Order: sequence, then C-alpha cells, then structure tokens
Amino acid sequence: MASAPVRVRFCPSPTGNPHVGLVRTALFNWAFARHHGGTLVFRIEDTDAARDSEESYAQLLDAMRWLGFDWDEGPEIGGPHAPYRQSQRMEIYADVARRLQERGFAYECYCTTQELDERREAARAAGKPSGYDGQCRDLSAEQIEAYKREGRTAIVRFRMPDAPITFDDLVRGELTFTPENVPDFGIVRANGAPLYTLVNPVDDALMDITHVLRGEDLLSSTPRQIALYAALAEIGVGNGSIPHFGHLPYVMGEGNKKLSKRDPQASLNLYRERGFLPEGLLNYLSLLGWSLAEDRDVFSIEEMVAAFDIGDVNANPARFDLKKCEAINAVHLRELAPDEFVRRLVPYLQAADLLPAEPTDAQLDLLTRAAPLTQERMVVLGEVVGMLGFLFVAPEDFRVDEADAAKALGPDAAPVLESSIKALESLQDYTPEPIQAVLREALVDGLGLKPKHAFTPLRVAVTGRRVSPPLFESMELLGREETLRRLRAAAERVSG
Repeated sequence: MASAPVRVRFCPSPTGNPHVGLVRTALFNWAFARHHGGTLVFRIEDTDAARDSEESYAQLLDAMRWLGFDWDEGPEIGGPHAPYRQSQRMEIYADVARRLQERGFAYECYCTTQELDERREAARAAGKPSGYDGQCRDLSAEQIEAYKREGRTAIVRFRMPDAPITFDDLVRGELTFTPENVPDFGIVRANGAPLYTLVNPVDDALMDITHVLRGEDLLSSTPRQIALYAALAEIGVGNGSIPHFGHLPYVMGEGNKKLSKRDPQASLNLYRERGFLPEGLLNYLSLLGWSLAEDRDVFSIEEMVAAFDIGDVNANPARFDLKKCEAINAVHLRELAPDEFVRRLVPYLQAADLLPAEPTDAQLDLLTRAAPLTQERMVVLGEVVGMLGFLFVAPEDFRVDEADAAKALGPDAAPVLESSIKALESLQDYTPEPIQAVLREALVDGLGLKPKHAFTPLRVAVTGRRVSPPLFESMELLGREETLRRLRAAAERVSG
C-alpha cells in the first residue's frame, strides 16, 4: 500500500475500562501491521491529568496482553522513538508549538469563552458556519498588549490554509473539506497544556507513522491534521510525509445508537469476567465492518491476518449483536483441545473459591474427566461454575438452587428420591450405564414415571440445578457416597 514499510499506531487514553470499540480499533491496526509485515506502535495518550490514571494504564496493558496483541514499540518494550507516553513528551510538544508560532503557522487567541459563544450564536442565526471566525488571526502588537493588560490569557490556535483539503480515505474514498467547514483550531490550552489536536500529529510525524486507522468519530479532525502535518514538515518535524487515513465504521448498540463507554455491553471487562475467549471475541469484533468471506463468520486470528485488507472494510455502521458474539465464542470454545479447555476453566473455578490457588492432582483429574461433559454445552467459560461447581464444593457448603428446588423437589418427589436411594445403595458397578439401568428400572418401570419426572428431582438433588451435565455421568464423578448423601438430604427436605 506504500513504498515505505508500514507503521501504524494504537494510541488509547488511560481513562476507565477499555471498551469493545477500542478493541476493534486495536485489532484492525494490529492485523494490518501483521498482514503487511509492518510495525505496530503502542502509544499512550495521557495528557489529560484530570481523567487519566495509572490504574487505567495498567488495565490497558493487561487488556492488550489478554487479547494476544503484541506491539513492536511502546510501553515495556521501548523503541527508537521513546518515550511512548505523551505525558513524558511535554517538552517536545512545547518546542513544536513555539516553532509553529515563530513561523506563522499558529497564533495566540485571546477570545473569552463568552465571546466565542456569542459569535457562534450570531453565526448560526445568520445561517453561517459557527466555527472559530479568525478574530485573533492577525492581531497587532498593541492589541495583544491591551488584552494582556486586561488580564486575559491566550490559547494557541493553528492557522488553517484558505483552500480545500482533499484526501483519499482508505475506507470511504476521496473526501474534500472546504475552508469554511474547517476553521482554525486550538493546539495549546491557556495553561500551556498541549491538546490532542497537536500531540497526536506531532507523534505521528516523529514516529514515521504511515497509516492512521481509527474510528469514524475522528474523521472531522483529519483535514486539520493533514494541514498540521504539512506545517510540521515546513519546520523540520518528521520526514515530511502525510499518513494514509482509514476511518472505521461506527459500532452501534441498542436502538441504533452509537455504542458508548457507558453501555454495559461495551466494557471489555464484562467479556473477560463472563469467560469469553480472546479469539472468540476478536473473531466477532472483526466482523464489525469486515468479513473473511460472505459465507463464513468463524475463523482464526491467523486467518484474519492473512486475509485482512483495509480496503475491504465497509463504511456503513456495524451493529453489535451480543447473541451472535456469544454464538461465535461458543464455536471457538468447542474447538479448544481438551487439555487447553481444562486449563482455561481453572481460573473461573478458582475465582468462585471452588479450586485453590494450587489445585491438587485429584482435583485436576476430576476436572479433566468432567470437562468433556460440558464443552459442547457451554457458551462462555464462566458457566463452568454453575455446571461443574457441584463437583468441587465442600459437602457442608452444597446448596440447591431454590427456584429449581421449588419446581422439582416438592412432596411428590419423595418416592422418587427414596426409590433412587435404595437402587443405588445396592449397585455394585457404579458407572453411568448401570446407574441409568437401575434408576430407570426403579423409577420409570417401578413407579411408572416419565423420564423427565423421574430424573429431574434427582438432577436437582445431586447437582443443585435443573440444568447440568448428563445426570448419570455426574453421579459417577460425584461418587456413590456423596451422591447418596445428597439424595438423603433432599429426601429429608421434601418429607419434612
């Protein structure tokens, strides 16, 4: 796509939990870099001291590692353009802002917020664009001195060229912005703090970024940044080239509204806590604007990298469908090798205090034997607590779900439980087929019950839930003595 080696950047702000829109942006940048054998620069946009936090910074790095994204330059790795946290590059930005002013590409603006608001309202009333009107573009030394005597402070504004700006968006094609719709904009606050509008283009120029792939919400800032890149080249910042831009489609949530950080389904932590696989979540997020093939929704991250072309990204908004996300994750979960599936289950059982920090060989063996009973039934790893927790809970801590007990362990369950206890007490071969045979004989043949009515009370009594792994295999894993103990406890419950 370019003669120079591909260099892309991912530059999130450490403000709160990462969200899925941010992950989609990271994924497309990472896949683009890997597809072209290029470089991914991981940069932290932390110039807003009031909103940024070290906790969020740590969460960002942890999220990138969990998702499986590796970066070639950035935090914890370093690189030729370090540092990669913007809060550590303030002297660079101050120097660039000074040089832009000296060359006339930027100027001080003394307009107050009230004055700006009044002039914007007047422009709107007259049917004109309501952006900055250039009031301070060409102040004389006397006017500047007068403003200072009033005690006014100035921001620094970039002087936009009086000509249309056209660029070829990698997703949307050729776009043109006219001068009246792209007014002069602030690059430094009155307190001297640099703004996003300055720091990102400066870093892109200094780090030789060749492609900027980001969300559609930043499209309006692109003509401003293109003009700033040109000015930076004039003052000797960077190599003089302007990156190619590609703006990714909006991700829409409920009610066809743009998915925001405040939407519960936007939080990456939610998916991690529920037990989504990184590969399953990334597979789904890649479909929000791109596809491997029209008739194929499930694929590996390696297949995505091999096929990814930014030109194939659809410019239309993409709707986040949680059900489809779950379905794709379930497919990836079923495709895990048995030992890998077990390995990924362990942290969720530990989080529920069902396994210790260092599980015993016996506990791991039990989980290895039980896991195949659930792998085809699970959507997310977190479901293991409900499905297999009954095998690991201490006898004194075992509880049945009260809602399920109300439906399955009423007075009419008493003969079912009593007959089951008698049948299992005399059973010699305690394996699934003999267990099923004696219980079917005692309950279906002996009591004349339909299988559903015969076995549901047993399932709730033994596993604590109406939905569980196969009943007879569960009984074998639980063991005869614990199975009988739970059946007797249930019998006491319904009789008394």
